Amino acid sequence: MSTVTSHLVTPQPLLGDERTASQLYELGVRCGGVLLVHASMRSAGGSALSMADALRGALGPEGTLVVPAFTPENSDTSRSYLDRVRSLSDRARAEVRATMPAFDPAASPAPTMGTFAETVRQSPGALRSAHPQTSFAALGPAAAKLLADHRQDCHLGEDSPLARLYDADAQVLLLGTGFDSCTAFHLGEYRRPAPPRRLYRCVVAREGRRRWWEYEDIALDDSDFAAIGADFGHERTGAVSTGRVGAAPSLLFRLRAAVDFATGWLGRHRADGR
Repeated sequence: MSTVTSHLVTPQPLLGDERTASQLYELGVRCGGVLLVHASMRSAGGSALSMADALRGALGPEGTLVVPAFTPENSDTSRSYLDRVRSLSDRARAEVRATMPAFDPAASPAPTMGTFAETVRQSPGALRSAHPQTSFAALGPAAAKLLADHRQDCHLGEDSPLARLYDADAQVLLLGTGFDSCTAFHLGEYRRPAPPRRLYRCVVAREGRRRWWEYEDIALDDSDFAAIGADFGHERTGAVSTGRVGAAPSLLFRLRAAVDFATGWLGRHRADGR
């Protein structure tokens, strides 16, 4: 009489990158899709490079990873500049303006976007759109199409990568960040009837020379984005997936659904002229 012996195998814990990849799949990141990511590595833990590798692995070779690569540092109409010079003398302000670097899509850093976005922007093969204030960077086969023809007097509207991401039915991942940093909602601002406009000014390089350039565009306002996001999650049941990526509480949703909701919300809640 033979005896069969059963050997119980204790499951091995997933390694860090494997665990992150598993979290991304469980959250609903689409393999082969387009994903716009806003990430706080301080919240997520680990390295930005490992997170980028995990996201690219989850997207697969046919997927495309997109990040904001904004540069308020070269504008004297940006919020960051106004905060920086608020207590300075007129002479000190002039000195700050005189040393502001001209935007160079190949080299200008985007420090306020965080280490994850900067890691993606500097990755081999990454492309960047041409807007001197609100560029995007991307890795993947759809990068060139998504980033092409970013008109320099259109921050985040129909002639920007946001509209191309909308057309591509991209997903948005808020990795350790909240809806207050959801860039996609800005496209809803452009889609309101007659949105208010304002002047912007930044330093650009033209024909090898540094020069100031002034242009008019929509008056961007993210002050109510947290409220839009709260209502989006509450009113659109199932539209927002929640979970952890790394150590960070994270949100995943379709950009198209978020923009459509924001467009209607803004029409109902913002007063005329705002």
